[in-house]
Amino acid sequence: MRLGVLDIGSNTGHLLVVDAHAGAAPLPAFSYKEPLRLAEHLDAAGAVGQAGVDALTEFTAQAMVVAEEKGCEEMLAFATSAVRDATNSEDVLHHVAARTGTTIEVLSGVDEARLTFLAVRRWFGWSAGRLAVFDIGGGSLEIAAGADEAPDVAWSLPLGAARLARDWFPAQAPDDDELRALRRRIRTEIARDAGTLRRGGVPHRAAATSKTFRSLARICGAAPSAEGHLVPRVLRGDDLTGWLPKLTAMSPEELTALPGVSPSRSHQIVPGALVAEAVMDIFGLAELEICPWALREGVILERFDQMSVLG
Repeated sequence: MRLGVLDIGSNTGHLLVVDAHAGAAPLPAFSYKEPLRLAEHLDAAGAVGQAGVDALTEFTAQAMVVAEEKGCEEMLAFATSAVRDATNSEDVLHHVAARTGTTIEVLSGVDEARLTFLAVRRWFGWSAGRLAVFDIGGGSLEIAAGADEAPDVAWSLPLGAARLARDWFPAQAPDDDELRALRRRIRTEIARDAGTLRRGGVPHRAAATSKTFRSLARICGAAPSAEGHLVPRVLRGDDLTGWLPKLTAMSPEELTALPGVSPSRSHQIVPGALVAEAVMDIFGLAELEICPWALREGVILERFDQMSVLG
């Protein structure tokens, strides 16, 4: 069947149209996305402002038109951290539903981590053994680990690259004291519950998903996306540590010129790199394998698992 997956992320609204059936890898057929940057456009009270509500509504309406044109039988629509954490979340989603006829489900942080883990498990398979998965989004960091298809530990932290960029240096590049304070905050947050993953033993394989990790891997020498998603890609801790002083010293224009970095996300690279470095250090990981599947694929896979159970 042809399925539409509408992902309202903290950075981007993304409609992915896939051809899928139980027991097969989802085959992308069409992609439509727009930079919404909801995580960076919350007001002082933590609410999505009117401009953000209008952008989300317009994008959703257009996505539904695209889905219809592409022949989607079913639409799976969900939102993550920015909408989840907004103080006016219910009002925003009600407005979108009233204007577009589309009901968007808000995923909890645990469900986001769990579904991303499912996608990565299916990608690497059982040979991965005990698997640890990390995902830096715009609004949050998801962590999950386990030996099965469902993780035995999964949690979410407010350490998304867009959120940190907005909260810590919205107007200018950070100075050394600000960077040190941010680094300390990130590591304290991650270390607080690190033992819940570490008690299960050292993972046999550690993987990362998301645009932030892909960009960092590309900066550190991984193959470009043009070579296809089957090419193995890794982010090595030593390479990232070597790059961090260079990244913090770069201007926005220099960051944008780096391979794998888009202009709309260049200001998120430094906070994202600090989170990635902290993850690898605190969990003792020399490298992270970059997985091309993430949350959207997890949502699709779970939907087909449910259909198989129902008959």
